[in-house]
Amino acid sequence: MVVIVVKRSDKDQFMCETTCSEGNDALIRRLVRIWNMRVKAELLAGAVEELAKHGPAKPEASKGIDEIQDAALEAEGGAAPSRGAHYCADPAGNRTGEAPAPQLQEVLKKVATDARQAVSAAQVQHKVALTEELLEEKFAMIRGAVTMAFPMGLPAYDPVRIAIEDENHSADIYGDQQLDPETAQLWWASKEFQRDQTVGDRVGRNEKTKIIAKLQKPGSGPPQREAAVSEDERKAMMAHYFRKQEELKRLSEDNADDYLNSNWADPKALRRQLNGTSSIAFR
Repeated sequence: MVVIVVKRSDKDQFMCETTCSEGNDALIRRLVRIWNMRVKAELLAGAVEELAKHGPAKPEASKGIDEIQDAALEAEGGAAPSRGAHYCADPAGNRTGEAPAPQLQEVLKKVATDARQAVSAAQVQHKVALTEELLEEKFAMIRGAVTMAFPMGLPAYDPVRIAIEDENHSADIYGDQQLDPETAQLWWASKEFQRDQTVGDRVGRNEKTKIIAKLQKPGSGPPQREAAVSEDERKAMMAHYFRKQEELKRLSEDNADDYLNSNWADPKALRRQLNGTSSIAFR
C-alpha cells in the first residue's frame, strides 16, 4: 500500500492508504471527504463537550449570562426560572445550563474524546490510517450518546444537532476550513497530482512508497517545502550544540597543565604496574 500523510502542520495531519493503480481524481475526492469529516469531528467534539457541561443551546434572542438575566427579571418584579437538579451555568451564556445526569455527561465526554483522538495527529505517529468508515462510526456513536442523554431531542438551533444532521458537511457551517472535492489540489514535491493520471504516474510503481503531501484550495500554487528536520529533531540538535559549546568553553578555561594529574600522563605508571604496586595508595 502507498502511504500518504496529508499534512497542514505538525499538529494537523492524517494518514491515508492507497495503491499505485488508483486514479488521482478518486484519491483526491476521498482525501477531501476525509478532510471535511475531520473538520466536522473536531467541531462536533467540542460542541458535545459543551453540551455535556451546560446542556442545550439557547435561542439566539435569549442568549446571555443566566445570573444577569435572573437579576433583571427580579428587578422587574418577576421570578427567576427554576433550575434542574444538574444545572451548571454557562459562563458564555450560550447554553441553558440544564446539563444531563453525571453518568450521561461522562458518556458524552467519552464519545467526544474518542472522536477527537481518531482525528488526532498522533495517529500518524502510531501509523493508523484514517478512513471514512471510522469517522462515520464516531459520528454514529456521538449521535447515539446524544439521543441517550436527550431522548426528547435537541432544539433545531443547537450546534450539535445541526452538525449531526448535516450529512453533506456544508461549507456554510464549517467555513473556509472545508475543501471542495471538485477543485481541491494535491501536491507532493512541488508537483501537482493531475486528476487524469494515477497515483503510480506520480509517485512510481513501488507499493511501499510513503509520501508527505499537501491538500489545498486551487490557485494557491505549490505549497512550501517540508523542513529538512522536524521540530523535535531541531530542538534535539540545538540542545546537543549547546552542550558541545559549553564543554568547549569549559575546556578552554581549564589550566593547560591539568592533564599532568591524569594516570595516563604519569611517567612512572608502567614501572609501578610491572612491580605490582600500581594499586597502592597513600593516605
